[in-house]
Amino acid sequence: MSDLKHALLTEARAAGFAKMGICRPDAIPEARTRLADFVADGRHGQMGWMAERMTWRADPSALWPDAKSVIMLAEPYTPDDDPLAALERQDRATISVYARNRDYHDLVKKRLKRVGRWLLDQAPGHEIKVFVDTAPVMEKPLAQAAGLGWQGKHTNLLSRDLGNWFFLGAIFTTVDLPPDAAEDEHCGSCTACLDICPTAAFPAPYQLDARRCISYLTIEHKGPVDRDLRALMGNRIYGCDDCLAICPWNKFAQTATELRYAARPELVSPRLKDLAALDDTAFRALFSGSPIKRIGRDRFVRNVLYAIGNSGDAQLIHAAQRLVDDPDEAVADAARWAMERLQ
Repeated sequence: MSDLKHALLTEARAAGFAKMGICRPDAIPEARTRLADFVADGRHGQMGWMAERMTWRADPSALWPDAKSVIMLAEPYTPDDDPLAALERQDRATISVYARNRDYHDLVKKRLKRVGRWLLDQAPGHEIKVFVDTAPVMEKPLAQAAGLGWQGKHTNLLSRDLGNWFFLGAIFTTVDLPPDAAEDEHCGSCTACLDICPTAAFPAPYQLDARRCISYLTIEHKGPVDRDLRALMGNRIYGCDDCLAICPWNKFAQTATELRYAARPELVSPRLKDLAALDDTAFRALFSGSPIKRIGRDRFVRNVLYAIGNSGDAQLIHAAQRLVDDPDEAVADAARWAMERLQ
């Protein structure tokens, strides 16, 4: 099995993954308590699915009892620019690095299936299941258990040789492969990720309150955002990279090899007034094949209007004025708020 594992790593790298680690399905017993506390405190906000199937989510061995190994894989999507620099252009929008081109779910899953099929060819009679945010699987704790990295103070996964710009994928299999040693925490006394958060979404190191996280607010939260948080969102209209971008471990980040992760020019600091003018048809056309398409035009334009309200650019008041009677109440409310801020 050690020879098979070594050959599997070679195949994973050939498929485009930068790092691989293996753990047992029961390797994260502490996840149950942490998840239960997170949900009990209401920190999951409107993400009701986090409270569902909690047994599976907290115990991967319950998700598929026949699985003997969990193969965790990392694929870099490191940006070419500094995401923090885009925050200075207040008449422009900032879109999270991972969402500026093709949907990573599709790309990573194809690579996982390629690696999985190779494994089945070497181990006839066995089975696999692949996951990329598509099931109640806690990828980050599993990745730490598999030695890929550790969950930093911002709760995202960090690696000493990848930084934190990488996607995670999981292959569950009935093949009994030798596990790797879990990774230790290497954040030390650094608090850069906590200090930079615009909305103070971290109640304590290694803890996140999603209800204050801009990634959650722009992607998962339905309806109007609390007024005291809107002004803190700046020009971030889809996701937020601040805590990732500031991490000093990114000096070891690897270049992304998948060209379809490279930002499309039209999604690098796009003009807010252009985005505010999108109707449903234009929105779907612009974001075809993008993860942004998942949130729909209404939630997206709501976010754009918050950014317009934060821009300080009086010339954008007309873009907001056109939407004060939008059929979607959250959009109309955001338009009225933006006008109040700019008048």
